[in-house]
Amino acid sequence: KLMRDLRIELREEDIVPAMCLGVMDLSLLQLTAAQGAFVNKGIYSDPTALMRIEDRHGNVLYEYFPEQIEVMSEDLAYATLDIMRRVVLGGTGGSLRQSWRDWGGIMHPTAGKTGTTQNNSDGWFMAITPDLVTGVWVGAEDMAVRFRSMEWGQGARMALPIYGYMMQKVYADKSI
Repeated sequence: KLMRDLRIELREEDIVPAMCLGVMDLSLLQLTAAQGAFVNKGIYSDPTALMRIEDRHGNVLYEYFPEQIEVMSEDLAYATLDIMRRVVLGGTGGSLRQSWRDWGGIMHPTAGKTGTTQNNSDGWFMAITPDLVTGVWVGAEDMAVRFRSMEWGQGARMALPIYGYMMQKVYADKSI
């Protein structure tokens, strides 16, 4: 029910005990949108790339108001964020904080989750800050394209660095 509320469409064969481990195919957009509910106190908002269009005089030509629904309690959302915060503080996402890593040194409040598919075909890093939810996926449509080992073929080594490099630029730009 929670996954359906988060707009994740499940096939009947996806509904198995291992689904909590992430065994089904989901898009980066679905995952990123769902993660937003955690930082939004349990409220899901439909994602969009375009919020408003104005003409050169500031007249609003188009404005998008996303549908928002409560999908979980605020307490559950906070507890999940707390677990994800620990991933960055000392778990598989810990290199984000380490200043000796080229992509590290990110000390701002961040919660995250790394992920790796079978045979190192896909690497994921989902990150949540108070103002931004980001998903990074590294992989190919063909699951035969993969890393040879876990050394570089895990989300913490192939997707998390991309996020780190991006956030270094975001935090360095005072206009953002």
